[in-house]
Amino acid sequence: MIHRRIGMWTGIASLIACAMVVIAFIALLLFDMGRQGIPVLSWEFLTHFPRQGMTEGGIWPAIFGTTLLTILTTLLSAPVGIACAVWLEEYAAEDRFTQLTRAAIRNLAGVPSIVYGLFGLAIFVEGMHMGASVLASACTLALLTLPSVIATAEEALRQVPRSLREGALALGATRWETTYTLVLPTALPGILTGVVLALSRAAGETAPILFTGVAFYTRYLPGSLFDEFMALPYHLYILSTQHHEPEQVRPLAYGTAVTLLLLVFLLNLFAFGLRAYYRQKKRFL
Repeated sequence: MIHRRIGMWTGIASLIACAMVVIAFIALLLFDMGRQGIPVLSWEFLTHFPRQGMTEGGIWPAIFGTTLLTILTTLLSAPVGIACAVWLEEYAAEDRFTQLTRAAIRNLAGVPSIVYGLFGLAIFVEGMHMGASVLASACTLALLTLPSVIATAEEALRQVPRSLREGALALGATRWETTYTLVLPTALPGILTGVVLALSRAAGETAPILFTGVAFYTRYLPGSLFDEFMALPYHLYILSTQHHEPEQVRPLAYGTAVTLLLLVFLLNLFAFGLRAYYRQKKRFL
């Protein structure tokens, strides 16, 4: 008995120590980025175009391009991912085909993002003649986020008690009526949270858009979905590794990194807010 308790407390202490090490590194990283990036943030930095070879000015085209890309990716991936999760959880039989489908989704979630970029180049840019554009990049990011959206939506649907479905069917509702009016509203907080968290990851990706539409610099905002665009992660990559004056643009790189972190933080905060809102709404219904 004593040996078991010693082993249990040793394991808990090890977990706490590992967690504290990770938290310490994250805190150090955030402190360094905030110390050097927050002084750069200003209204001009956030709302003006870059100038003088990106050594002056702001990052407004990159903010606009990232926001547009995230919205378009949401419109492309969320409906397809949720529909696929509904089919897998509510309609598909537990046969070999369904098992293979779920295994394929899990494997796709682990594919490196650069592979999605090459796939998007071959299929959307070249094969479907979209060219290097916002639309091609959004389609590529939609494929990247689709496995995560399906997995989180399916898990949220799985959390709905089976008794609710059986009760609705016993009262004469069809399977679709049960799914649409009962199951989906109940699982909506978890589904929305998973969708927004997946898209917050997509907003920070560089490799998938590297070959499909992002530009080093554009003088104008994209006027259509078939134009090239600037994006925060690629802009940060250029300033940090490819610029001919790395010391001069280093403060701008830190400011871009802080802006990207704030954008991802706002997306996550929005996800948690949606979850809390729908849980509260459900409680009063």
